[in-house]
Amino acid sequence: MAEIFTIALIWSTIRLSTPLILAALGGMFSERAGIINIALEGMMLAGAFTAAAVTYAVGNPFVGLAAGMLAGMLIAAIHAVVSIRYKADQVVTGTAINILMLGLPAFLSGAFFLSSGSTPQIPKDHLIPWTPIVIAFVLVPLTWYVLYKTPFGLRVRSVGENPEAADAAGINVSRIQYCGVLLSGALAGIGGAYLSIGQSSLFTRNMTSGRGFIALAALIFGKWRPVQTLAACLLFGFTEAISIQMQGAIKLPVFFAHLLRQAPGDDIPVQFIQMVPYLLTIIVLAGFIGSSRPPRALGIPYQKEK
Repeated sequence: MAEIFTIALIWSTIRLSTPLILAALGGMFSERAGIINIALEGMMLAGAFTAAAVTYAVGNPFVGLAAGMLAGMLIAAIHAVVSIRYKADQVVTGTAINILMLGLPAFLSGAFFLSSGSTPQIPKDHLIPWTPIVIAFVLVPLTWYVLYKTPFGLRVRSVGENPEAADAAGINVSRIQYCGVLLSGALAGIGGAYLSIGQSSLFTRNMTSGRGFIALAALIFGKWRPVQTLAACLLFGFTEAISIQMQGAIKLPVFFAHLLRQAPGDDIPVQFIQMVPYLLTIIVLAGFIGSSRPPRALGIPYQKEK
């Protein structure tokens, strides 16, 4: 067990936490402005596919990163228009976007690259393993400053808590909500881009593997506050990192070996270890969603009085 806790584990935790931090900070702007953002998963998928495709096509990862950010913003714009202008149920809209983005990248990959399973391999020198990490950790104090020390942050928080009072004070509620949702798409798009041109060297189908939902859980666990959300993302990243390190390092106890019809001393099946981050997500949501107070107007469409 001592061999598990190494410098490599710390680096792996940071690396695996980065897309969660970016998506969670993005979700913070949206939800602080009163718009539920279940669609973080779909925005990350849009960013991941677009970044990989553009980087492969133009040979410049920074252009790919910018394209991934714009793709996330495009998906966010759809969520914003349907939720803000047409007052649709925000959870249903986000879920529909996630379902759409499970299939759309595969369809586009098949059309452009004749393979619906993945995009072509990107050369190693066209990858950016560090840039999104720096962006993520710089954005944490920057987000705190914007939310708590700037007029824009005050407007975001006031719209999420009491849009009627914000409107009466002369704040354009819809504009602030659009800004919040678009920012969430931009950051989630960068998080998705990191998966395909930072951690990996191509886009594979459903490569986010629920990270958008984990980021949302981290946001709730962190009580919609930047520093606490960073800590929650690091916890989830550490859990995923330790689950990877544990593969092949822990043997089945005799009792469980008999239940699984395996020999005592065999390795724990990898599927059980891979479940750990998702089990933690369920535990966090079950245990902390009641004690975390969301913005008061979260999920409630605002209708301006005439």
